[in-house]
Amino acid sequence: MRMKRFAVLSTTVVLATLALSVAARAGDQHSGTWKMNPAKSTYNPGPAAKSVTLKIDSDENEFKLIAEGTGGDGNPTHAEFSAKFDGKDYPTTGMPNADTVSVKRIDSNTVETTQKKAGQVVMTVRSMVSKDGKTRTSIYKGKDTQGRDVNNVVVYDKQ
Repeated sequence: MRMKRFAVLSTTVVLATLALSVAARAGDQHSGTWKMNPAKSTYNPGPAAKSVTLKIDSDENEFKLIAEGTGGDGNPTHAEFSAKFDGKDYPTTGMPNADTVSVKRIDSNTVETTQKKAGQVVMTVRSMVSKDGKTRTSIYKGKDTQGRDVNNVVVYDKQ
């Protein structure tokens, strides 16, 4: 009887480990849909975006992002890119001050995106997912299209 319980327990542990392993390969902490929390976000300079929803598909090799929203001027916004974690530049669309991005994984919860225009770095975005996986905070540092310093902290809630 004791051997049967041990066998069942061992099998359960192995299956759970396999399921978690498959889930980890299917995506990471950044994957999913994230909605901007305006009350927790700060934009310098403004105006702040009225809304932003991110759809991210990320794994150990690649990071894909689609951002939809409404800008501070009330106009719709759409940006997207797909990049590998290899330090190379990949094309982006919808970013007014960037034409390429590169992504770097800092650790399991942190990704850094470097935005470039004509080969020159214009913005660095460090995005961290909280330990509980419910909050994503992105810190933007660089220049906007008018050449002003940008220091934005945008907080997103997992949907």
